[in-house]
Amino acid sequence: MADANLLKDKTILITGGTGSFGKCFSRYVLEHYEPKKIIVYSRDEYKQFVMSNDEFFKAHADKMRYFIGDVRDCDRLKRALEGTDYCIHAAALKQVPACEYNPAEAIKTNVGGAQNVIDASLDTGVKKVVALSTDKAVNPVNLYGGTKLVSDKLFIAANAYAGSKDINFSIVRYGNVAGSRGSVIPFFRSLIERGETTLPITDYRMTRFWISLEQGVELVIKALAEAKGGETFISKIPSFYVKDLAEAMLPGCTTKETGIRPGEKLHEVMITPEDSATTYEFEKNYVIYPQITYNDRQVPDLSGKKVEDGFAYSSGNNKEWMSVDEIRERLREVTVC
Repeated sequence: MADANLLKDKTILITGGTGSFGKCFSRYVLEHYEPKKIIVYSRDEYKQFVMSNDEFFKAHADKMRYFIGDVRDCDRLKRALEGTDYCIHAAALKQVPACEYNPAEAIKTNVGGAQNVIDASLDTGVKKVVALSTDKAVNPVNLYGGTKLVSDKLFIAANAYAGSKDINFSIVRYGNVAGSRGSVIPFFRSLIERGETTLPITDYRMTRFWISLEQGVELVIKALAEAKGGETFISKIPSFYVKDLAEAMLPGCTTKETGIRPGEKLHEVMITPEDSATTYEFEKNYVIYPQITYNDRQVPDLSGKKVEDGFAYSSGNNKEWMSVDEIRERLREVTVC
């Protein structure tokens, strides 16, 4: 865990704060740190009502604030960010099919919203901004990934506009969180609960990384503690075959290969060979440093090990793999979020 004083007496705003990440981040910070205030910024008043009435958050009501607003609205963001120390940008349209069918809406939120977060943070004295990225932003094959690639580029370039301001922008990248809505674990669970004995696998070669929500939160806090500006932080986490997940969830089940879906990849890719020129390896994570630095505060931490030229990191070429038994053990800790 990062220095206990990192978030002490700090005000933190989370865009998309009623989502799975926002709730887990807020809970984790309240349990392990002493923030002054956590501001949940989101557009759904019902989800804010539900979150504010959760017993845990009711017990910490003195530190929680709920702000109705959309990242598409820069003026509203500026009002919400006044007096804020740190901003965590988690708001996005994430469903691949929905983004394909509503491309203009995805661009307004994922690209325009990202720029609004940048502009509002620069104008209100925010000290650190961490944006959540996704494996789908790497060599994107769908519109969601394309918008997140642009978002990543915007946050990296935002350091060019910091000037003399004490602010930096960085990124954390991970894939589907174990148990997240729309992911394979709750889908398999729903089939099993209905009594199905055959589970569909889009492709028997398909692999994914395993990351928990708490690990995602810890990576964001690491970025808050260490970022100088423009870095992309990536956790070292194990891989698994989706067919092994099916066996772990329903021992002895039969499986049916259904074919890869539009916009889907065989493997989650986090680092490409092109990134290797500025990527360093640390004990528990990788950091991709920006190819262009925009101010003299963007000093890379070269205490890590420079990766070899051409290095790539994906769930398909990972060194750490989970067995069926290990997956089954991890599943005991997973709740659908």
